[in-house]
Amino acid sequence: MAPDAPDLPALYFTTMLRAAAFLILMASFLSAETTLFRTPTVNQTDIVFAYAGDLWTVHRGGGQAQRLTSGAGVESNPLFSPDGKTVAFTGEYDGNTDVFTIPATGGIPKRLTWHPGPDAAVGWTPDGTRVLFRSRRLSTNSTDQLFTVPREGGLAEPVPLFQSEFGSFSPDGKRIAYTPLAPAFDMWKRYRGGRTSYISLANLADSSVVKLPRENSNDYYPMWIGDSVYFLSDRNGAFTLFQYDIAKHQVREVIHNEGKDLKSASAGPGAIAYEQFGAIFLYDLKTGKSQKQEIVLAGDLPEVRPHFVNVSSSIANAGISPTGARAVFEARGDIFTVPGEKGDIRNLTGSSGVHERSPAWSPDGKSIAWFSDESGENALRRSANSP
Repeated sequence: MAPDAPDLPALYFTTMLRAAAFLILMASFLSAETTLFRTPTVNQTDIVFAYAGDLWTVHRGGGQAQRLTSGAGVESNPLFSPDGKTVAFTGEYDGNTDVFTIPATGGIPKRLTWHPGPDAAVGWTPDGTRVLFRSRRLSTNSTDQLFTVPREGGLAEPVPLFQSEFGSFSPDGKRIAYTPLAPAFDMWKRYRGGRTSYISLANLADSSVVKLPRENSNDYYPMWIGDSVYFLSDRNGAFTLFQYDIAKHQVREVIHNEGKDLKSASAGPGAIAYEQFGAIFLYDLKTGKSQKQEIVLAGDLPEVRPHFVNVSSSIANAGISPTGARAVFEARGDIFTVPGEKGDIRNLTGSSGVHERSPAWSPDGKSIAWFSDESGENALRRSANSP
């Protein structure tokens, strides 16, 4: 090594510390049509849904949505009470995941669960006096169980089922449609292994259960409406909405779907609100037709402004240039080079919606190669200019 060459181990350590501490400017822009609306719930007049970590409310039929919550943590899984006046949801207000309620017109969230483990809102009892939620507080094998808690707060009581993930009470509250198993995979389509989720009807008096007819499909989000149980299933291909007639013991598909999966569903007065490809639809129980809800967000949305992001936790696959003057690393799907002592940080890719990874410096130090999935498949790329 030349006498004036940098000390590479020290340079590597110094460079990585600088890179970890540096805040990289990340720009995000709203598209013409905002999507990624999640887990909608509906009452007689309004729809509440999750977006960007908060809950939003919009009039039934679409229009301009207003922010309902603005906590520092993530708020998700909103569920209207039977009278439509209160929304139960899963929130992270106090450093833990718990069940909260908030007036449908807005107000101060009220915390209902206080266990140190995570609790997630699932539904309501038919009379609206208690909130249904899932928790592992009594579990010995890392599985969830359903509980109810008074809407004013108080002691939680377990639903007498060994393990359960989603649930919906019958109108008289004496039975419940539930899924014993959690979804095996969120992103693995048409999974047919041993953890496929099924729906059972349980009699709460003696915990006897009867399974809904199926061969080997993933069935989620049971919704007990009158004498039927509606649910999402991939038994015919893409996830879509099905109806089980309890008296006739028959299952039928009510929404024919050859497109994107339906991701969530929630029953309300005369309709089922469901999510498909980031948009919200209402299925009319009387007419059997679905209508997309055209929604416009009205909020300051600070999370989509150009802002600095600390990438220290996402730095990976770092390397030193042959001269030791600069280092390269990947972070948040882009490739960066940073100086050992003086100079600027350079984003070599600056790509949105593309994942670049595993950078490697050429022996002569004039270019950098990396893998990119821009074409839809992994491909080898290299820098066109000096890194």
